Amino acid sequence: MSELLIFGGTTEGRHLAEFCDEKNIPACICVTTDYGAELLPKSRNIKIVVGRLDSVQMREIIVENKYGYVVDATHPYAVEATKNIKSACAETDAEYIRLVRESAESTDGIVVENMDELVDILNRNEKTVLSTLGSKELGKLTEVVNFRKRIWVRVLPSDNIRELCINLGYDENRLIFKKGPFTEEENISHIRQSGAEVLVTKESGVTGGYPEKVSASKKCGIDLIVLKRPSEKGDGINKVKNIIEKICGGD
Repeated sequence: MSELLIFGGTTEGRHLAEFCDEKNIPACICVTTDYGAELLPKSRNIKIVVGRLDSVQMREIIVENKYGYVVDATHPYAVEATKNIKSACAETDAEYIRLVRESAESTDGIVVENMDELVDILNRNEKTVLSTLGSKELGKLTEVVNFRKRIWVRVLPSDNIRELCINLGYDENRLIFKKGPFTEEENISHIRQSGAEVLVTKESGVTGGYPEKVSASKKCGIDLIVLKRPSEKGDGINKVKNIIEKICGGD
């Protein structure tokens, strides 16, 4: 059997790790946070690497461990991570396999192409906003006029993220630290807690709880702004599982 390198940090990445463990396929899973590592199976088949890696570090891992196959199961919006993984694979001749999350696209709300467009729309009014974009967009959201008073953010409960929010100038009383994905009822609760008139989200797919955000915004009668998912080519999780089993064997 061949050992496999998987870049995860998503629900799909965890499912691939569980699949490899069940099939007795040795795999190394790279995640960026301790929270992501906590969700992975603890077994002799699964090696876990925690931390944010650049393309050079990725290349070193591939070369040192002689990985021939690399699965990119990072978040659909982790554009820089995917770019680095592709670069590392090209430089080491490792086969690159992209897992693309199932879409849950909706015609509801306003769909924007990028954060500049999103900020521009928010600056056309003074409405209270609940952002479920995650921590990576916190810096850009500070460009919203009167952001400290207007913006509520829902992010993972992490000391580092809390510190980032405070350093950027967010009101600590407008921070919701929770782990998702969230049910419709939980989204409604957070909308009411914040008094939000606008819900801002990414098109994070079914596994990312996107449909529940859409339905919650409808039931609360508030605006919805959706940051469009970057277009890319790849395979769904079932196809990727078949590929892994074919190239790596297993019981």
